[in-house]
Amino acid sequence: MPESRSKPIPAWAKSCGRLVSKNGWFWVVAVASVGVDRITKAWVASTFALTIPPQTIPLIPGWFHFTYVVNSGAAFSLFQGSGWLRWLSLAVSAALMALALGSPRMNRWEQWGYGFVLGGALGNGIDRFALGHVIDFLDFRLIRFPVFNLADVSINVGIICLLIAMLQRPDRPNTAD
Repeated sequence: MPESRSKPIPAWAKSCGRLVSKNGWFWVVAVASVGVDRITKAWVASTFALTIPPQTIPLIPGWFHFTYVVNSGAAFSLFQGSGWLRWLSLAVSAALMALALGSPRMNRWEQWGYGFVLGGALGNGIDRFALGHVIDFLDFRLIRFPVFNLADVSINVGIICLLIAMLQRPDRPNTAD
């Protein structure tokens, strides 16, 4: 029986593996959140017609609907038509990836938090670059909240995770005195 010989792993691949594995949850959460966001937006765009007034499907009538709208602005439709939002999404995404690659190992809450924020920034950034607007569809009518998407949810979940990480840090002595 011939002896199986595997090729040695190149040094650059080992180095990349170490960089990614040190903050592994960051990458897992980012990929999962951007993936779920892309899948749901593709489903909405292929299932609904973009109409005025917007097409809506009540899941819980009067409370929660799927409503297909587009938003060329930021949260709550601020900065409508601002082309710079796509570049902001790109800059935030690049900065978060650099943080995960260049920083020491983060705690799990930080990895989840930054990962969710990256997933949300990438999800909406992809829409902005590819379509010129963001696809929104989650419509909470009970509280008359603006329609939003899962990328927006990811960003908010990420902020909550980062707040938890901040609150769990041990107090550091103030050395400025």
